[in-house]
Amino acid sequence: MSDIFAEVDEELRADRAQKLLKKYGGVLIGAAAIVVVCVAGWQAWRAHETRETNRVAAIFLEATKSAAAAPGVVRDTALIELDQIAREGSAGYRTLARLRAASLRFDAGEKDAALRLWDDAANDTAGDPVLRDLAQLLWVWHQIDSGPPDVLRSRLFKLTAPDAAWRPLAEEAQALLDLREGRKAAARDILKRLSADPAAPDGVRGRAGGLLERLSAELGD
Repeated sequence: MSDIFAEVDEELRADRAQKLLKKYGGVLIGAAAIVVVCVAGWQAWRAHETRETNRVAAIFLEATKSAAAAPGVVRDTALIELDQIAREGSAGYRTLARLRAASLRFDAGEKDAALRLWDDAANDTAGDPVLRDLAQLLWVWHQIDSGPPDVLRSRLFKLTAPDAAWRPLAEEAQALLDLREGRKAAARDILKRLSADPAAPDGVRGRAGGLLERLSAELGD
């Protein structure tokens, strides 16, 4: 007897399923089609991104090699390629391209163009924060003896925070700025701290120690 009830119940479920399918079949098929299209579109976009990343990477590597050449056509071509990446590349490659192009332009005597590139990299909110801070630091370093002191000091403020990635170099720049403004005691305090800072690179500690000796002699310490 139970088998009969089971068969009837199964037929009723099948009948309900058929009615639901007739009523909502078109919607279900449409939803399934949308899912398929979305998945296919996502996969196509991922493939496009991969191809684009590989293309930009190849251009960047070639430009980096060309940039090592002596000034001339090859180096000029490298700058053109780096400028292209700065316009079209992903955030990471944009920042790297700007940093490399800025260095090349500064070495070629194009200081204003270099400063603009460092500034662009520092203000690109999509870029990596560490690279953005490096661009900010380079912007300051390359005009430490000529830029407006208040502007330079304001840009160094965030970079000298205890957890900042480039803190030792930023503090070194701050000490040089203090020396430029005649604030020798303030510079001495920074240099003392840097020369004994185990987290500072060897070069920074060495330069800080050398400056500290000369400055201490001047101050009679």
